[in-house]
Amino acid sequence: MQLKVIFYLFIGIVFLGSCNDNTDKSPTPKEEAQKDSIQLKEDAVTYSAGNTVMNGLVVYNENSSSPRPGILVVHEWWGLNDYTKNRARQLARMGYVAMAVDMFGNGQTAANPDEAMKLAGAFYQDPSLTKTRLDAALAKLKSYSQTDTSKIAAIGYCYGGFVVLNAAKLGVDLDGVVSFHGGLAGVPARKDLLKAKILVCHGEKDNFVPAAEVQAFKKSMDSISADYTFKTYPGATHAFTNPDATENGKKFNMPIEYNAAADSTSWNDMKDFFGKIFK
Repeated sequence: MQLKVIFYLFIGIVFLGSCNDNTDKSPTPKEEAQKDSIQLKEDAVTYSAGNTVMNGLVVYNENSSSPRPGILVVHEWWGLNDYTKNRARQLARMGYVAMAVDMFGNGQTAANPDEAMKLAGAFYQDPSLTKTRLDAALAKLKSYSQTDTSKIAAIGYCYGGFVVLNAAKLGVDLDGVVSFHGGLAGVPARKDLLKAKILVCHGEKDNFVPAAEVQAFKKSMDSISADYTFKTYPGATHAFTNPDATENGKKFNMPIEYNAAADSTSWNDMKDFFGKIFK
């Protein structure tokens, strides 16, 4: 009789243990609620800088009523495409108000490197355009009641990295900027103009940004005691964050390639950076 009691007690304990097994990967009610609380709202917006009309995309969680930091997202030299818009959506899911910026105007995009260079070339020749166009986008982002206008940053990819770095050096009113595999040339840094903290995410094997350019950038930043961080990712080429880079590299015979590890690490570095500047 005692053996039977012990046996049934053992079975009961095993059964209860299985019911309370914490290895169950099903989402908790809290996790489900958090997931359900995100409803992305996308607004196609028009704004202007001088005589140039630009078409951007603002994305935010419409289920949240509190103001939150804003992030400007600047495209590669291909123009404002789905890649840039998807990055804005990622940021919106993280709790930001994100705006995919149209730097070229009229939503122009390039089908090949020649077209891209024609569109981006004016900015390389006259970096002051980076601030003019970014200021226009900044004003649009600030017009949203969802945006905490005291906490705004900008990120940019390739050409977009060049844009946000130069706009920062020219005094654009941002808390911080992040350049992903961006060009590092342009205007010299000035202590009386630079307000933003800087994060540079650079590929170790980026053939588009020579070592001399890297050293010149660091020297310029150091000369004014700028608040900047320079991260280098082993084995990463130019355009390492874009999943389409490998295909485009083969198509146009360019030394670019997607690097999943560098993409993930640099994105996490960006998150840490935002955590510091938006305290």
